[in-house]
Amino acid sequence: MVDQVAGIVKEETPKKRRMRTSRILRKIADDTTNERISIRYLLETLGDRAIGALMLVFAFPNVMPTPPGTSAILGAPLVFLAAQLTFGMKPWLPAVIADRSMARADFAAIINKAHPWLTWAERLLKMRISFLTEPPFEYFVGLLCLILAVVLLLPVPFGNMLPALSICIFCFGILGRDGVWTLAGIVSFAVSMVIAGGVIYGMVKAGFYFIERVLLN
Repeated sequence: MVDQVAGIVKEETPKKRRMRTSRILRKIADDTTNERISIRYLLETLGDRAIGALMLVFAFPNVMPTPPGTSAILGAPLVFLAAQLTFGMKPWLPAVIADRSMARADFAAIINKAHPWLTWAERLLKMRISFLTEPPFEYFVGLLCLILAVVLLLPVPFGNMLPALSICIFCFGILGRDGVWTLAGIVSFAVSMVIAGGVIYGMVKAGFYFIERVLLN
């Protein structure tokens, strides 16, 4: 299956290849020969694509309600990939993360929900203000994605959806060399940090209040 998907990627021009992420994901999800989809399998299938495609794969499921444990499986790779984007490195993940997997049926369910939105977003991409999607600004985008990935991993109720959406917006900008999406990602990043910061502050304050009440009683 990896060879078949890789063949599709090789047949496309670099510009088209960046615009066909949804097609690759659909083919993976529809392959019933695999009972489980591992992160290593996704890396092997998408390894010759832009790092933005890999980050999009791991971020997008967290935007929607997903099976329990999905954010734990897909959040850790985002931290590594965002760090590598920050320093201009090629995508790589340690075995302890790469060997994690989910049932193909669960992966297919996620892709079925995401596919219409992915194809819609891909149609909107245009090559404009491209310097915002290339080094050195691309490294700054990687840093923002790294911060978002760390926030995504925190045990904050519903705290993973907005950071994941922000990462997706950045990824679309990178994939389409579309600086407008990068600017939108920066705005989304700011909103995510304000909301996440407020929620975390509220949780910490509530925790101290609870401890204080316990000690007084």
